[in-house]
Amino acid sequence: MTFENLKLIEPILKALQEEGYSTPTPIQEKSTPILLQGKDLLGCAQTGTGKTAAFSIPIRQKLYKTDNRKGIKALILTPTRELAIQIGESFEAYGKYTGLKHTVIFGGVGQKPQTDDLKRGVQILIATPGRLQDLVNQGFINLKALDFFVLDEADRMLDMGFIHDIRRILKLLPARRQTLFFSATMPPEIEKLANSMLTNPEKVEVTPVSSTVDTITQSVYFVEKNEKKDLLLHLLKNPEIESVLIFTRTKYGADKLARIINKAGVGAEVIHGNKSQNARQRALTGFKNHTLRVLIATDIAARGIDVDQLSHIINYELPNIPETYVHRIGRTGRAGHDGIAISFCESEELPYLKDIQKLIGKNIPVVKEHPFITSTGVKAQEVKVEAIQAKAKENKAYRGSRANGDF
Repeated sequence: MTFENLKLIEPILKALQEEGYSTPTPIQEKSTPILLQGKDLLGCAQTGTGKTAAFSIPIRQKLYKTDNRKGIKALILTPTRELAIQIGESFEAYGKYTGLKHTVIFGGVGQKPQTDDLKRGVQILIATPGRLQDLVNQGFINLKALDFFVLDEADRMLDMGFIHDIRRILKLLPARRQTLFFSATMPPEIEKLANSMLTNPEKVEVTPVSSTVDTITQSVYFVEKNEKKDLLLHLLKNPEIESVLIFTRTKYGADKLARIINKAGVGAEVIHGNKSQNARQRALTGFKNHTLRVLIATDIAARGIDVDQLSHIINYELPNIPETYVHRIGRTGRAGHDGIAISFCESEELPYLKDIQKLIGKNIPVVKEHPFITSTGVKAQEVKVEAIQAKAKENKAYRGSRANGDF
């Protein structure tokens, strides 16, 4: 299968060729014909599978071929500034020969450059919920002529508490429109939201929900909490870790870890919601062009990071939501490249590890040879794992006995 087989127009094929793309990913191959037919779509695909191109290419093509009217024709709603910028870059790359104008709007920066673009006229708008509603209320945006609405990263939208914003925005849209709904995971609350937005949608699911890609080598290091920093600095001495994205659960933890790493003489930058947009963009640019080796991020800020050949991911702290693990390690191993995902696990994080392994359907290999194994290292951890498993079996047996009337 090639992009030519998808019956794309010459301006888009030319742009794809210049970008070095000839073969669509599974989500692109399956979604493009559906969207070109004008149907609503419910798409489920893990990060790094080409979801952005799966909707940006068909939208560009349909607008190029059918619409000469003025006004905003397509709205792409996304949860973070970084992801909005990334989507804007994709629309620019794939649509540079179509003549269609787009702009990206998000909060945290002055609005004048954004409103100037809107005044000049755009057909495609990529936006975060807060800034979109703000500019609608100020009269800079009218969505009455909209033909396409894309809700991207729907699961992260709900995680960030945007459900009420989404519902308010839906009221601004015309009833007759083509709606595209993309999410990396599909828990019941996401399906409920999708059902309220979509009309007879086609469903595209290119991988099992919350699976991890085969090109990512995963491992876990058991280590005590107070020695995580020492283990991290030990690993960073390895020159094979060419670029690494390190995840923490909190903004405070990210800042604290950056100070430790920089004090050790290893340059590191941080991105999270409290950083200015300029600081975040500067750090991302350095990381993407590989002048910055270490980037520390919280989960929400990292959702928009798309770096070619990112070699390593380190979970300095395991996430308490197992789906988040899949999102995190999906930053590496993208577009067929190999990647390495390393996780640190302290005693209190063992239940998180258990939930992650249950979700992805595999046991993550344990690295038993490292300098920071203590009396509460691997053996103690394994004992605790066995205790957790035994307790689970006990609870299951108890529930079975109750069902059989033994109590």
